[in-house]
Amino acid sequence: MPRYTPEQLAKRNASIWTDIQIILAPIQFLVFIVGVSITALYANSLFISSFYWVSVAILFKTLFFALLFITGMFFEKEIFNKWVYSKEFLWEDIGSTIAAGFHLLYFVLAYLGYPEDVLIWEAFLAYLTYVLNALQYLVRIILEKLNERKLRLEGNI
Repeated sequence: MPRYTPEQLAKRNASIWTDIQIILAPIQFLVFIVGVSITALYANSLFISSFYWVSVAILFKTLFFALLFITGMFFEKEIFNKWVYSKEFLWEDIGSTIAAGFHLLYFVLAYLGYPEDVLIWEAFLAYLTYVLNALQYLVRIILEKLNERKLRLEGNI
């Protein structure tokens, strides 16, 4: 289920936004690992004794998620001429929107004064939605690399 025509593939490979995404995605994954680790350590009363660090961790994760979403919008506009929800990236964008919603929900619940145990579970839920969304992107990347190799072998690019 390839997304790119040969022309779009050439645009993708030449785009600065592709390079930015390649740099930011692993950083976001590291921020995720740190955040989920801090949350798990706090939830199990191991080494982290202040709930403050759980909130700081999910704040950084949310900011990185937003940064990737925004740079992804520029990518999508350049390649598919639509800022978000292009047919080629529809499911990834829906997944990103859901994950962003769960990341932001943490702060809404914190503002409304929900107890720490609810916020801990909400943080884990936000991290889970990120993992599911990231897996969706990885599957698509693998499929696209296979398609790109096929196009090269056929002489289409």
